[in-house]
Amino acid sequence: MGNRIMNDQHLYRWLNQQGEAFGAPGLEPRWTSSVKDAVGTAYSASSRLWFTCSHGIVNEVYHPTIDSAQIRDMEFLVTDGETFVHEEKRDLVSTFEYIHPEALGIRYVNRDSGGRYTLTKEIISDPHHSVLLTRVRLEGHEELIPRLKVYVLLAPHLGGGGEGNTARALDVAGHKMLLAWKDEWSLAMGASCGFSRVSCGFVGASDGWRDLMDMYTMDWEFGSASNGNIAVIGELELCAAGADGAANSRWRSGSAKAIIPPYKKRSAHCRCPLSNIEHASLSSGIAWRTLSGLRLSPAMAAS
Repeated sequence: MGNRIMNDQHLYRWLNQQGEAFGAPGLEPRWTSSVKDAVGTAYSASSRLWFTCSHGIVNEVYHPTIDSAQIRDMEFLVTDGETFVHEEKRDLVSTFEYIHPEALGIRYVNRDSGGRYTLTKEIISDPHHSVLLTRVRLEGHEELIPRLKVYVLLAPHLGGGGEGNTARALDVAGHKMLLAWKDEWSLAMGASCGFSRVSCGFVGASDGWRDLMDMYTMDWEFGSASNGNIAVIGELELCAAGADGAANSRWRSGSAKAIIPPYKKRSAHCRCPLSNIEHASLSSGIAWRTLSGLRLSPAMAAS
């Protein structure tokens, strides 16, 4: 079985989609707000990941040390495709609490100001791996929920900076994911429910935020954005979420989304991020396929 998987080139492939995004290198990168609600990490030292939260979203994520920021922020965008797009940190009313008094896990309840829907997010670090996990539940009026689309937007700032980042769309065993890298660092983002569409773009020109704010729909599906200030976006496959309406996600440099945190290439202690997908809380089907069968183009500098 192992040899068959390793020789199967179709398990892993780049998604060119609409090609390279326009607008390189993007706007001058900036960091997010210094106002924080909390700092989180895992109880085990084997997880070398820290994160901060404020304004209802995840701000910086740090790896492998507490002073090494790898992303600017990560948030959800919600739209009905016709009349509005809501950005969590600007448009929703946020309530913050710890999941447990003795745990560094965060719960945000982000509500539409009109009371039409609620996003509940629980954010924790994997206890034994450098993975950020987010469980998301969407609830609301019965007539509105079927019309809503939810997107996860992430801004890589790998190696502590917004310049010079590169991202590509990727298919892993039939699941769409997003991969970003810069120098010796890389990160990947995926979702337990899956992404129906993904895109890479340059901030201020072809990023997913600008795309949705234009006509409330996702029109761009760029397969790559190279060497600039970038952002990646994925549309959650809501019909594939759990029976309770929840999706799971994580990031690893991994309820509703999965992100795999930054990894340093040429390190004796790390494997290629995609070979660690099983720790990013994706389905078991992806897990066994990716344990030893990664075969990607040499163009992937962060492999």
